[in-house]
Amino acid sequence: MALIVQKYGGTSVADATRIKAVAGRVLGTQQAGNQVVVVVSARGGMTDELIALANEISASPPSRELDILLATGEQQSIALLAMALHEMGGAVVSLTGVQAGILTDSVYGKARIRGIRPDRVRQELEQGRIVIVAGFQGADEHDNITTLGRGGSDTTAVAVAVAIEADVCEIYTDVDGVYTADPRLVPNARKLERISHEEMLELASLGAGVLQSRSVEFAKKYAMPLSVRSSFTDDAGTTVCEETQAMEDMEGVTIRGAAFNKNESKVTIVGVPDQPGVAAKLFGALAKDHINVDMIVQNISHDARTDMSFTVAHADLKAAVATCEGLLGDLGAAEVIGDGSIAKVSIVGVGMRSHFGIASTMFQALAEAGINIQMISTSEIKVSVVVGAEQGEEALRVVHDAFNLGDEPDIVEEA
Repeated sequence: MALIVQKYGGTSVADATRIKAVAGRVLGTQQAGNQVVVVVSARGGMTDELIALANEISASPPSRELDILLATGEQQSIALLAMALHEMGGAVVSLTGVQAGILTDSVYGKARIRGIRPDRVRQELEQGRIVIVAGFQGADEHDNITTLGRGGSDTTAVAVAVAIEADVCEIYTDVDGVYTADPRLVPNARKLERISHEEMLELASLGAGVLQSRSVEFAKKYAMPLSVRSSFTDDAGTTVCEETQAMEDMEGVTIRGAAFNKNESKVTIVGVPDQPGVAAKLFGALAKDHINVDMIVQNISHDARTDMSFTVAHADLKAAVATCEGLLGDLGAAEVIGDGSIAKVSIVGVGMRSHFGIASTMFQALAEAGINIQMISTSEIKVSVVVGAEQGEEALRVVHDAFNLGDEPDIVEEA
C-alpha cells in the first residue's frame, strides 16, 4: 500500500464533468490499494472572479478580508469533489486548510507555511477515507485565514505530503509534464522524462509555470519525489527527484530547459553614492516591505556615484518604486525609474558545472538575432538575461534552438 498525495489544478476541476473525471481517477487510485490525500485549487477563473468582485466593492480591499474571500474558491472545489466521490460510493471527507492543520505566518496574500499538524488527516486516512484538502490557504497563530499566493496549492500539496510522509506527490495539471520550454511558445519543445529538484527549482523560479517554486523548495528540502502529469490522459509525466550522479554524468545533458518570464519589471536608482551601507539600506527597506528582489546590477562608478538596477515581480513594481522614492533623501540618489516592459530568459542545467562556454553560446545566439541584453545573472546551474519585452518570446526560441533542446539528448562521452 502506498500513501499518495494528488493535487489537481483549477482547469482540472473547472466544471461538473471534469470534477467527476477527477473523482473517478482518485477513487481508482484508492481502489488499487492506496491511501489517498487530494489537494485541489479553486475552479478555473474563480480566483480572478472573486478579486474582480472585491474591486467592485472597494478600490483597495483590506488584505485580511480579501484572503477570507479568496479562500472560499478552494472550499467550493473540495466540497464539490467530495460530493462527486460520495455519488461514486467513496468514503471521503473534505477539510479546509485550517481543519487540515496548516499553520502560516501573517503575511496576507503571500503567506508562508510554518508547519502542519497532520493528526486530523492521518485519523481520517486510518478510517479508510479519501481526504480532500483545500489548497492555497491556512491560518496564522491568531486563527486568521491566510492565502499562499498564486500557485499556492502546489505548495500545500507538497507540504502535506511531507507532513504525512507520503511516498509520492502527484501534481495533475493541464499539461502532461515538464518541457524543455513552454510548448505554447516553442513548438519543438520536448517533454522531459526526469529532472532534478535543483533544476526544477531554478526553472520554476525563472518563470516555468508548471510548478510553484516554493513547492519545489519543499520537495527539495525533504527529498519528496514529485510526478507532474496531465489530469486529462493516462500518459506518463515527468518525475522530479533528487539529483544523482547518473543524471549529471551518464545522461550527458548540459542544459535541461529554457524559461521565459514576462511578469518582471526593472527598477533603476540613478546617481547612488558609491559608498558602504547604501545597498544594505536599500534592500533592507525592500525586504521590510515584503518585496522580493531578483537580479541586481550596479554600474561602474563615475565621480563616486553609480546607477543601481534590480528586478522585481511586475505586481510589486509600484510598491518597489514607492519604497525607493521614499529613500532618495537618505540615499542621496537622484531619481528612481520603473520599467515594466522587460522579459527574462534563462537556461538551466546541472551539466553547467562541468561544461565550459555555456554563457558565451547563449550570448552569441542572442547577438546574432539582434537581441540586446540589458542585465545578466548567473549561478552554478543557470544563466539569465533581461531583454526588452517585445523580444522576449523570440529570445526564448533563439536560446532553445542554440542548445538543441528540441532534439533528443546526445550522450557525452568523457575522454
